[in-house]
Order: sequence, then C-alpha cells, then structure tokens
Amino acid sequence: MIRTACPLDCWDACAITCDPARPDKLVATPGHPMHNGALCALLNKHMHETPRIETPRVDGREVSMGEALDAAAEALRCDNPLLWRGSGNLGVMQSVSNLLIAELGGTLTRGSLCDGSGAAGILEGRGVNRQLPPEQIAKADVVVVWGRNLPVTNAHLMPFIEGKKLVVIDPVRTSLAKRADLHIQLKPRSDVYLAILMARFTIMEDAQNEAWLERFGPDFDEFYDFTRSFRIKAILEYMGLDLDDMGDLLTYLQEERVVFLVGAGVQKYSIGHYALWAIDSLAATLGLFGREGCGVSYLGSSRQGFEDPFAVRTPTVPIATTPFERFETVLVQGGNPAASMPDSTRVVQALEQVKNLIYFGLYENETSALAHIVIPAKNFLEKEDLRLSYGHPNVEPMHKALESEIGISEYDFTAEMFRRLSLEGLRSEEEYLRIWQSQCLREGERLLLPDYEPLPYAEGFGEEGGEEFVFMDDFDDDFEDIKRLRKFRKKGPREAEDEYWLLTPKHAHSLNTQFRRAERVELSPSLGFAEGSRVRVLSEHGELELIVHLNEGLRRDCVLIHAGTPGLNRLTPSILSEEGENACFQEVKVRLEAL
Repeated sequence: MIRTACPLDCWDACAITCDPARPDKLVATPGHPMHNGALCALLNKHMHETPRIETPRVDGREVSMGEALDAAAEALRCDNPLLWRGSGNLGVMQSVSNLLIAELGGTLTRGSLCDGSGAAGILEGRGVNRQLPPEQIAKADVVVVWGRNLPVTNAHLMPFIEGKKLVVIDPVRTSLAKRADLHIQLKPRSDVYLAILMARFTIMEDAQNEAWLERFGPDFDEFYDFTRSFRIKAILEYMGLDLDDMGDLLTYLQEERVVFLVGAGVQKYSIGHYALWAIDSLAATLGLFGREGCGVSYLGSSRQGFEDPFAVRTPTVPIATTPFERFETVLVQGGNPAASMPDSTRVVQALEQVKNLIYFGLYENETSALAHIVIPAKNFLEKEDLRLSYGHPNVEPMHKALESEIGISEYDFTAEMFRRLSLEGLRSEEEYLRIWQSQCLREGERLLLPDYEPLPYAEGFGEEGGEEFVFMDDFDDDFEDIKRLRKFRKKGPREAEDEYWLLTPKHAHSLNTQFRRAERVELSPSLGFAEGSRVRVLSEHGELELIVHLNEGLRRDCVLIHAGTPGLNRLTPSILSEEGENACFQEVKVRLEAL
C-alpha cells in the first residue's frame, strides 16, 4: 500500500492510500484530518473513466515520445516562449518548468483565474493571507457559509460544521442553504454592501468587540463613518433584502464564536477585492481574528512561508487576458485556456495564430485539439511530488505508486528540455523535493506549512505579526451605478428586467474543464421557460445555446451555468479585476431567447 495525496484543484486535498494492484479503488488514509472516511466521485470514479492521452502527436500524427520531445525542444528555441500553466494538479513539482522558461528568456503568467481578487482584498486588511485551520472551524458556535457550496467544493469540511448554527449567504438556495438555520438569498455582486451594512448595524447595536478593536483596530471610527455614507433603505432594496433579514443575521453574528467560510463566487467581479475586504472588516468589527473558534476562511496561500526553489525573475503577462498571438511558441501545461479563460472566442482566435502551440497534459480538450505538439503527462500515481493545500495547513508527500509507459512527468519533461537545449543548472528531482520538505513544520509524522499558526492573527497582522488591521475606507464601482446607494445622491434608474446576472459555480461532477462537464442552463421557473426547452444565452461578448433546467432555488434575476460547461466563456468578459489581476467571470449580464 502506497500513501499519496489527491492532486485535484480542491480545498480538501485528501491524503489517500493506493493499492498498486487496484489503482481504481483508492481509499482515504486513516488519521488524516481532512476526510470523513470516503473519497469524492471525481477522484474515485470520473478520473478513472475519463480517457487519457496515451500517445504523443506532432501536427496530428502519432509519434514516439522522443520525436515529440525533439519537436518541443525545437519549438522552444524561439526568442520568447510563453508558459501558460493551469491549476488542475497542485503538486509543487508542477512549477519546475518555470526554470526552463527562465533559462530560455521566456515569459510566464501572473494573476489568477479563480481567487486573486479576493486574496488581494485580504492583503488590504490583514497584510498576509494565513489559512484558518479546520480545527478552529470545529470550535465555532455559528458557521456562516458565504458564497461557498461546501457539499460540492469542500465536502470533507462538512463534519467540522455538524451541530453548529448554520447561516448560508448565497443567491442560490443550495442543498446546504435548505438545511441552514438562516438563508440570506442576496442579489449577486452585492456581498460588499451586505458586509458594510452588517458592520454598521453591529455598531448601531453596540455589539462591536471594543477590547479587540482597542488593541488591533485603532482606525475603527473612520470605518464606521465610511459605513454611514451608504443609504440603508437603498442598499436593502438593491440587495433584495429587508430589515428582518438584517436582524436575523445580526442575531447569529452576536454569538460568542463565529466563523465565516467564504467562497470564490463573491469575488468573480472587477470589485472582488472589496468584497473580501468588506467581509474581513465586518469580522474585525466583531473581533473574530485571533480568537478560538473564530475567523474568516478563504483560499489561503498554499506557499506562504516557503522559499520557492522554482521562483524566477522573468517577464510575465496576466493569465486571464494572455495575448497568445504575440508569441511564436506557447507551452500549455495542465490547463485548457481555450475553454477556461474568459472571452474564449478571442482566446481561440489568438491560439490559432500561435506558430508552435504545445499541449502537455492528461486529457483531450479544446486546447489539445488546437495544438501542433501534444505530449501526454504522467498522472499523480506515476510520479513523486508534494501536495500543498489552500484549504488547510497539511502538507502531503505524493509517492509514486504505479509504473507506466504512458506520458512523462513535469520534472522529466523539464530535464529533457534542458538536455536537448544544452541548458545547465537543473538539480535532481530528489533534491528539489528535499528543499520543499525540509522547510515544513513537523508535528510527529504530520507535515505543516512553514508559517502554520494554530490560531492565526492572535498576535496581530502583517508578515511578522504585531501590526494593526486596516479597515476598508473606500469603495468605487465602474460597472454598476452606485450613486443612488450613497447618502448624498438621488436614486438612479431601475435595472433592465430582461437582463440577468450570470452565475458560474462549480459542478459536482467536473473540475475546471475536466471529467463530466455540465451542458445546461438553470433558470427560475418564474421566467416562464419549460423544462428541457432550448434557449440562446447572449451577452455583449458572445452567445451559447443550452437546454433549460428549472431551479426553484434560483433568484429570478439570475442565470446559472456551471463552470466548465462547453462554450460558457463565450459569454464572459476579457477584463481584469481592479486588484489581484483576477478573471471577472461574473462581471456580465445576459439575455435569453427561446428557440
């Protein structure tokens, strides 16, 4: 039996055990804190039933691995190759190819497709994005799940919230919302206003944590003045909520130990950093940082505290708006930009202009179909690696469990390119893994992030601790007219009734653009469309035809299309968030046409 870890882009990052004789029947490793005795269908079903790329190709012709690597090396001899890496596998050795691109004087990507805007908002207030250990979530009295669908994206956290008072804040009445003590079904993109308003009501009720604020929040009075610049009635109307909703929520927030579990959905907008900064500012008003059973959980920095041996200085371009057409050679590693990037019509056209498009990955997809060179990769059971997590502080060694003639690992690919291109300086794989592991903290046999703190921010904020929390004190929005929401402005025009907010949550049976991708649009029955009918969904960026599924838990002003749905990103904008250089998948309204 070989111990390893799930490689998938997921909060849970489960430790698993593989019997080499039955690799299709993986089991959860006993004793690991992040599993409930079972593994998800993505890992134990869909991954095994999805056909892998087994044979390399060059210009559509099947070739040997040696021929494909020769072709890749020749393509990388250009002046400025680009590496575009996806996030489908979270082992540290994925990044070893940075060293190759740096040696070639090439370009990497920066920013994020999923969480960069929210992370930027956290840095505004806290100065550093430390993870909230699940053990603290287990100690809470109240769990507020804010824009995060735990049964789909974070299923192994469910045991940690059992027996808690549960509040769900989400535009969709999800299965989790149905079992919650309180569901706040607010309008999409209005999370920042809800957080600001709740902070104001907390202060009006004299429920702020004065002792905590005196120590860590000296600028709190200025924040209160900022919250008072918004018109309560106008914001409630904008969010689609009322004072009773605010009162009910405030009751739960006044409990002794409260945890916010915040998902990426609240920050898929140009103002996404404001959403996390506002939520953090609310949490600071309540004094939730650095206290047992309290805190705010968002995607933490999985490499916080590490000295990264693969960090290089080289030119970069934003990953969400990459100008592929400017590069002669593009190496796509473990990703599918033709489908996963916003404004995919533009992206495909740009990829078609690339002279040498190399796809290096496990599965066929929209990008591999465009590639001139296709190189199959090893899967996680066929190589050594080290698994970090953005959901918990555990670090898991990933040991090789299987021998396979299929594919090549990221390290071996990089080593082959170094050899073929007569480059120097690459160390052994074993040495790189030792560098990573040697930096981890140890608790018995358990490896933890280097900067692990069982109670984050107990001694203050910033990289070294001891600093004060910085409250939100500014807000602007170019996408929506917010003048009517401020005290000193008149009410603006009503929203168009034939436009709908686009929601793009994850699907239970797919991950990014892998496995069983959804192919439908979910609508409120109140819109008058029939189950199973076809509609055209249109935005200013493109259009898409899908089959209708009626969802009674969806707000009337929303259209839900799961992330990974083929063609979804024809509808989404090629823009970056104001902070964090994040994709803004939901910064768009759509129209519907019956077919």
